Amino acid sequence: MSLSHTLQIHITQLREIHSILKAMKNLALMEVHKLKRFKTMQGHVVAHVESVAMDFLYYYPEFARNHGSSIHLGVMLGAERGFCGDFNEKLLQETSSQAFNTLIAVGNRLCNHIDNLGVEVYAKMGGASVAEEVPEIINFLLETIRSLLDTHSHQRVLSTLALTLVYHDSVTNQIRKKQLLPSFAIENPAMIPYGTRPILNLSPSDFYADLLEQYLLVALHDIFYSSLVVENQKRLQHLDGALNHIDDDVLRLQRKSQIYRQEEITEEIEVILLNGSVE
Repeated sequence: MSLSHTLQIHITQLREIHSILKAMKNLALMEVHKLKRFKTMQGHVVAHVESVAMDFLYYYPEFARNHGSSIHLGVMLGAERGFCGDFNEKLLQETSSQAFNTLIAVGNRLCNHIDNLGVEVYAKMGGASVAEEVPEIINFLLETIRSLLDTHSHQRVLSTLALTLVYHDSVTNQIRKKQLLPSFAIENPAMIPYGTRPILNLSPSDFYADLLEQYLLVALHDIFYSSLVVENQKRLQHLDGALNHIDDDVLRLQRKSQIYRQEEITEEIEVILLNGSVE
């Protein structure tokens, strides 16, 4: 097989890879647009729940007290799929300096590199690849957290757990550490959200317990969407670089193939002329 023909086969293979990567890029772009819409709507829900919590805690400040916790659980949101650059590496660098008692790692790509972190890992679990998978992953995460609480007989409720999420924030494009439990604190006690005490159909303790679970659920959705936005943005950047690299390689190989083909044609002409002169 001639060198020019070998290069043409390689060029064809590169073009096939280029087509696959371009499809992956388009999917990531569509996912970013979808996730940003979800993130915006979820952010409004989180803000509303936080507002309700502030109203409640102003009149029932005893629930805002931090009773302390022997469990400081960190949840790190990594990537489920590849082609996202240093997404996981930045998370690992940030988490290595945290004083977590235990850690839950989310995302198979992240879990493959978590063993040497120096933190006790309670669980590893797969992450979401698309927005539609987020609710199922969050439900599994909550079950894992409840399982952790069940192993500590003196800590069976969410209000006694310290929970911090480590993730990529799509707003600041930085690694963020957000404490979800304990959840709320009255930053400005002098500010009265409403002039009348909230009318509750439940006892204050039951209401606050339900509020904590609701807040944890909506806040986790908001954080997961944020992480997925950044992951797909990183994937877009990474795939753009790969596509440009393939384009450069194809152009270089095409030029080389043309040179080889010209040399092969020249050799063929020389053979023909040599055979003619011999006759």
